[in-house]
Amino acid sequence: MIILFYLSSGLFLGWSLGANDAANIFGTAVGTKMIRFKTAAITASIFVILGAVIQGAGANNTLGQLGSISTLAAAFTVALSAALTVYWMTRLKLPVSTSQSIVGAIIGWNFYTNNPTDLHTLTKIVTTWISGPILGGISAVLLFMLVKRISKKTKLHLLYRDSFIRYGLLLVGAFGAYSLGANNIANVMGVFTGAVDLPVIDLGFIQFDSTQQLFFIGGIAIAIGIFTYSRHVMATVGNALMPLTSEAAIVVVLSQALVLFIFSSQGLSDAFQSIGLPAIPLVPVSSSQIIIGSIIGIGLYKGGKEIKYNILGSISLGWVATPLIAGILAFFMLFFVNNVFKQDVGGDRVLIASPEIIVIDSIDSTEYLLLKEFQDTSALQQTDTIYTSVLQQLSEEKHSPEKNYSLFFKIVIIVLLITILVLLYYLWNRHQKFRLLQLQIKSAEHKYLLKIENLENSIKDKIHHHDDLGKELKFRQNEMVTMAISIIHKNEFLNDLKREVAKIKAGAKDYDTRLELNKLSLMITQDLSIDRDREKFQMHICEQNSNFIHRMSEAFPSMTGNEKRLAVLLRLNLSSKEIASILNISPKSVEMNRYRLRKKLKVEPKVGLNDFIREF
Repeated sequence: MIILFYLSSGLFLGWSLGANDAANIFGTAVGTKMIRFKTAAITASIFVILGAVIQGAGANNTLGQLGSISTLAAAFTVALSAALTVYWMTRLKLPVSTSQSIVGAIIGWNFYTNNPTDLHTLTKIVTTWISGPILGGISAVLLFMLVKRISKKTKLHLLYRDSFIRYGLLLVGAFGAYSLGANNIANVMGVFTGAVDLPVIDLGFIQFDSTQQLFFIGGIAIAIGIFTYSRHVMATVGNALMPLTSEAAIVVVLSQALVLFIFSSQGLSDAFQSIGLPAIPLVPVSSSQIIIGSIIGIGLYKGGKEIKYNILGSISLGWVATPLIAGILAFFMLFFVNNVFKQDVGGDRVLIASPEIIVIDSIDSTEYLLLKEFQDTSALQQTDTIYTSVLQQLSEEKHSPEKNYSLFFKIVIIVLLITILVLLYYLWNRHQKFRLLQLQIKSAEHKYLLKIENLENSIKDKIHHHDDLGKELKFRQNEMVTMAISIIHKNEFLNDLKREVAKIKAGAKDYDTRLELNKLSLMITQDLSIDRDREKFQMHICEQNSNFIHRMSEAFPSMTGNEKRLAVLLRLNLSSKEIASILNISPKSVEMNRYRLRKKLKVEPKVGLNDFIREF
């Protein structure tokens, strides 16, 4: 159980690696929406465990040469400081490297325990941090050119091409996950391999030694990190740095997988040596740097205009700060664990065990006193010996030229600490500004959407109002037309009646009868000339078309009242005969009035008078 507690920091580091570096495998595929996140997470989890167990030992040996941590407390503290650094960078959505964090933490352990740092190994690791992105960028450009040429020659249908790219991304992502597990599992569990010795598990057909068991546990932690938190960083790698096409996405993942595989393959390194070439350094390289280098390589190949250099600058600052933060954090955490919890962290910080007091119940008091006196004497002698050796060591250290650099190292640590604090403040400040900008964008977007919604509602209300007005206008026009038709029918009836009266009058010989018929004809004539319904109708149409009459008056000030009434009647689409009946004039008069009105309105010959008036 105690071993599991100490391994918890390594599991946390594995979780952080899965949460951060899984974006390097499938971030481009998920960011371009070619593969669903769930599919990417399952594939990455399976193959990262396989790569860790099968091929994780190569890079672990190189990491052990940088600093051989032999105690559980030291391994726990180093892994925890690296994990906290990666977790903090992940919260800032920066795809940093666990390789950098664990190397920085190991160097912090070397400083605290006065353990010498192998500069050759450190140089080899740091060189890969520089050569990895360059190699990733070169391989990405070459692969991108190859993929573009193949795409031009094959000329696949869009649907088939899309399917091939999806399956290709899945296969390449699986290879990338395997390479990530093989290369980066040393970052997760490498510090524990010298401090933990688990019994070999023999399944008959295969055996798992202590290192492979630790790597399997670390692989599970990486898988959990992939499922629980990697989606956040995938957005930065997949879309934020540079928009990627589907071809570019598959090239970036394949390039990263190849570089990781190269730096973790013992067989490939041996093959190079067998043909007289230098051996490939088996070191845990930064997958984040390789993936960013691949994206930048493709971006530069396309002209460099699509690269978002401000985000690249933030990522670069994260790379610089990660090993420094991890190293300083490991130094102070080791001091705390060593001096507060009194845990052995190795090196010159080995704890001196206190003399053990032996109590035996079966002996008598005389023997106990003699035994205690002997024990106290031995303890005093042992303490005196230790004190003498410490004084001698201090005297030697005082005259040792190596210790003259202790003040220099302290100054360097203070300067680095100040630098880290400045970088942390800068990154925190940028993060706060970014969050504030996001809030402002969301607020502006909310206001914009609200404004659009209000405008849409206003437009809908106006459309409804316009429809209602149109319906009302149509109803009133129909009402006026009905009234006009009623007047026309009435006038026609009166005219017919007048004609019938005239016929009867012509055949009547009685004077009184003719007199009465004259009175009746006069009444009909007066009713036709003074028709209150017609007057009411004319007033009604003038009221309903007041805006139209006002516009006509402003446009044509010389129009007479009769011409305005004629224009209103024409607007109702009435014929000349119907207008003549309403106005009690002849159709010829109506035609003459139409002609005069057309000239006054200056209507072109090709345009109908009724159409001109209705559209006015």
